Amino acid sequence: MPTALLMANPSASQFTGGIYRQVVSILKTRFDLSTSWPVSALDTGRETRSVAEDGIDVVFAMGGDGVAHHVANGLVGTDTALGLIPAGTTNVLARILGVPRKPKLAATAAADYEAIPTRMVRVIADTDFGRITRYATFSLGIGFDADVVEVAETRPFAKSRFGSVHYASTAITRLLTNWRSEMPTLRIDCDGDRFDAVVALTQVHEPYTYFGAVPLHLTPDRPAGVATLAADDLGVRRAAEIFTRAVLGRKHRSATGTKLWIDYESLIIDADPKTPFQADGELLGMASRLEIVPVEDAMKVLRPAEEVDRKS
Repeated sequence: MPTALLMANPSASQFTGGIYRQVVSILKTRFDLSTSWPVSALDTGRETRSVAEDGIDVVFAMGGDGVAHHVANGLVGTDTALGLIPAGTTNVLARILGVPRKPKLAATAAADYEAIPTRMVRVIADTDFGRITRYATFSLGIGFDADVVEVAETRPFAKSRFGSVHYASTAITRLLTNWRSEMPTLRIDCDGDRFDAVVALTQVHEPYTYFGAVPLHLTPDRPAGVATLAADDLGVRRAAEIFTRAVLGRKHRSATGTKLWIDYESLIIDADPKTPFQADGELLGMASRLEIVPVEDAMKVLRPAEEVDRKS
């Protein structure tokens, strides 16, 4: 019987004691299961890395994209697989990878999934606390996107109650009050191609979304690797066009002040002044320089094999 650890975040919006006990009961029928309730993101990462180094087969993340992000960062480069038990607000990674969005259904399906190598993006950032390295499972935002995450997280009740509506309203408010007249402060260099921007958004898998069932596409066709979209201003018309094209899956045009890089090896961003950045909806701080590198097969994830076939 494979060994597994269930890492639970009881503050997740869909989490209840009853659902947790049902998930534990289901997983115990197919896994030699232990459980943990880490008290912080740092503890989540440390415990995940420790049990992975001891050779455990699966670490399940029960909660939202936050706990999945921290568990995933502890699993990078190991043979231990990530299991997803969605219990958060939007559960973006589960949506992307085809994992059922109901906790009991996800737990039931997990035993039949394969541990499939999955892409991530590594970001190396120069921050006020020194150089840090993190991995994103589905998205990386520099500038405006990270600012929206920071403001949205200051109202956890609204996030839990209204979910994607809260993120959307926060984005609109920040755009109209703080970002519509912002000048470019990011110098982006991708394989010698340079562009000045106010915002950059990297998509690890296509599509992704913070807005519930509404997918966002940075490219009209499914790219072979990651995609990064940058814009040199966020005036109302520009922002509306970018969002509309993302929802409809239309090509972003360089003539409109946007730049798109697809399936690259490395992308460098210099920020003056420092800019906020986030990965998977987790605010990571302020950075003066970031290096973004796609990493194929960075970790294993329990996920449907047919989803891999559909996305290839």
